Formats: sequence, structure tokens, C-alpha cells
Amino acid sequence: MSREKSAGAIIYRMVDSVPHYLLLHYHSGHWEFAKGHIEEDESVEDTVRREIEEETGIKELKIITGFKEYSKYFFRKSYDLKGEAKKKAPWVFKLVTFLIAETKTEEIKISKEHIGFVWLPFEDAQKKITYKNAKELLKKAHEFIISRKSI
Repeated sequence: MSREKSAGAIIYRMVDSVPHYLLLHYHSGHWEFAKGHIEEDESVEDTVRREIEEETGIKELKIITGFKEYSKYFFRKSYDLKGEAKKKAPWVFKLVTFLIAETKTEEIKISKEHIGFVWLPFEDAQKKITYKNAKELLKKAHEFIISRKSI
């Protein structure tokens, strides 16, 4: 079984003092965060910045220190970048390191990897996210962001 290491971020922007989270709509139908493969000799933070710019067009990004979470799962590359179904591929184990990043950018220029995006406050984002592990990740990130606001 092949393995992949990726990095991504829970991206938020403040709207009237309320964090709104960026969710991307993937060709396979699920809603989740921006993430991508860690290149050779690339740090997690460098990967996050590169992937976010490639997938969303966001250049202005502030990585929030003190938060690092991991997501592990198995998947099959069952769709190509055009969203067309491929023959069943072998299972891949993926480990994704997630950081939190803040931006003031509202307009997103999604890549061919996605078919849509949305900015949502926590409760709405929780309903929109497809997978349980991503919902738990958002909850941890939201609690971290809210705790920082009261400092």
C-alpha cells in the first residue's frame, strides 16, 4: 500500500468579529479544507502556503502558531482532475498535518482540483463538512481560535 504525506490548513477570516471558515468542494463530492502533497525538502508551513495559493489564489496568509493536528485516512484516487471517474485504484494511506491560517482575502480563485468554495461560520461549516474527522478538526481549530480572542 502506498503512503502520502500532505499538509493543509483550516483557513478563516473574521466577519463582524466572527470567524468564517473556508471549505472547498472537491470533485468527489465532499467538502473539506485546502491541503496538498508535501514536496521533497519542503516544510509543512511551506507546503501549506504553496498549496493554499495554488488551490485558492490566497497569497496573504498568517499562519497561527500553537496549533498542529493530524488527520489519517485511506482513500482511492477514483476521480481525475476533471472530475471524471477512473477505474478503481489501490488504497492509499494518507497522513495530513493541519495548521490554522488567517486571511483577509474573501475572493477565491479555485483550482481545477475543486468545483466550488464557501465561507461559513462555525455551525454552518460543521453541517457542510462531509467527513467526521474533518468536523472534529474544525471543532478543535474553532475552540483554539476562540480561546485566542479572549487573551
